[in-house]
Amino acid sequence: MRLTYLAYTFSLAMMYFSIVLAIPIIVAICFNENSAILPFTIAATTSLMLGITLRKIVKGTSLIKSVNDIKKSEGLCVVSFSWIFAGLFATIPYLFFGLSPIDAIFEASSGITATGATILTNFDLPKTLFFWRSFTQWLGGMGIIVLFIAILPQFAIAGRQLFFAEAPGPTEEKFTPRIKSTAASLWKIYFGMTILLILFLKFYGMDWFSAVCHSLSCVSGGGFSPNSESLIGYSYPILWLISFFAFFAGASYNLQYQAWAKFNPFLLFKNEEFRTYLSILLIISLLLASSLFINCQYDIKESLTHSIFQVSSVISSTGYCSVDFAGWDYISKVLLFIAMLAGSCASSAGGGIKIVRWLLIAKIMKTELAKILHPKAVFNIKVGKYSVPKDVLYQTLMFVFFYFTILVLSSLVVAMIEKNSMIALSGSISSLGNIGPGISNIIGPLGSFASLNDVSKLIFTFDMYIGRLELIPFLVLFQKNLWVFRK
Repeated sequence: MRLTYLAYTFSLAMMYFSIVLAIPIIVAICFNENSAILPFTIAATTSLMLGITLRKIVKGTSLIKSVNDIKKSEGLCVVSFSWIFAGLFATIPYLFFGLSPIDAIFEASSGITATGATILTNFDLPKTLFFWRSFTQWLGGMGIIVLFIAILPQFAIAGRQLFFAEAPGPTEEKFTPRIKSTAASLWKIYFGMTILLILFLKFYGMDWFSAVCHSLSCVSGGGFSPNSESLIGYSYPILWLISFFAFFAGASYNLQYQAWAKFNPFLLFKNEEFRTYLSILLIISLLLASSLFINCQYDIKESLTHSIFQVSSVISSTGYCSVDFAGWDYISKVLLFIAMLAGSCASSAGGGIKIVRWLLIAKIMKTELAKILHPKAVFNIKVGKYSVPKDVLYQTLMFVFFYFTILVLSSLVVAMIEKNSMIALSGSISSLGNIGPGISNIIGPLGSFASLNDVSKLIFTFDMYIGRLELIPFLVLFQKNLWVFRK
């Protein structure tokens, strides 16, 4: 790995991230919140100085004019470091408003990874800070590096390695010849959906500030709300609207762009992963509505609204709540738990294992069973009309193995610390899947992670980053061969 390329690219990302950190200053000025100007000024300056200092310390970075030949290992390192340090710099503003360092790291990481788990118990804070919470989710939902690839000429060609390091999946899917164009197209549909949702929420009675914050955290699959009770108490039209956009936050943005570009919404239903995603959502929603109607005495309208809202929110990893589902009956919570495990689609803003990986696992199992009956037959596993290479199938199995290994280890350690298995399990699934709230009363939709042990918070923070970057960049960092530097 070449230290000069690593330092140059990472410093570039941090210098541009300083501009992102300065944006809330404009919001602070608009709301006359002078106390919020200094925290973001310091955060932006710190990020900028890190980028400049790296270029001064590492010799040879001044000679690099482009990073067109950046290697995959270098790209993975740049993405991992960029996300970790972006989370650290996003932490700085929280420190000025009474949060401890661990709590600030947790809240900032939950934002930048679009998780939505919170340690806040006091919502009497400046509006600028609540904007920052939602804005970090909006940046993290599509990806910080993907944004830089879309707008910066320095990443025009070299963006491929960075793009697939930040948005990993079973396949390297792009729909334009150039990665820069692909990144720009994704951000166009992402930005367009955000503006559209803001206008709709305002039309249905939400104030401008709440509409902006909820839109930023909805299309990103984030779930932060400036309200202590999330979306509880809002009108049914707003709940259905949020359900609709949360569902599409968990659908492939690549696929959505193709449907929009060709003015053909039926392209969505030709995609096997999208059909499976929609089917799972509808089946669990109907079962949950029945359970709420029978076991919780909801009427039909309430049952359908809250079931579809909560399943859409959880399966897309958005994490909003329209009701305190921690108080639901056992069957209803199990159904919601299944939706948590299902996850969203690949190339979406949502988290989880991803529907396409579940599809591949199901097809691998079916194939292996068929081989027992027909040992000499040659089987070809397909997703849609495309054959899946054997190395992708192997990577999928390894991903799921590592995912559940981390899930089990996190749950066991937190269970020993908190002496509460429900907090441990639902918190681990929520953090690793970037969902947000857990199912227990303490860390549920109206709860907070504030009362947990600091070690538990750090474990969940670690899970958030692993879940957002889908393991690979982090696992690569632990390979000793990676840290052999050359010119």
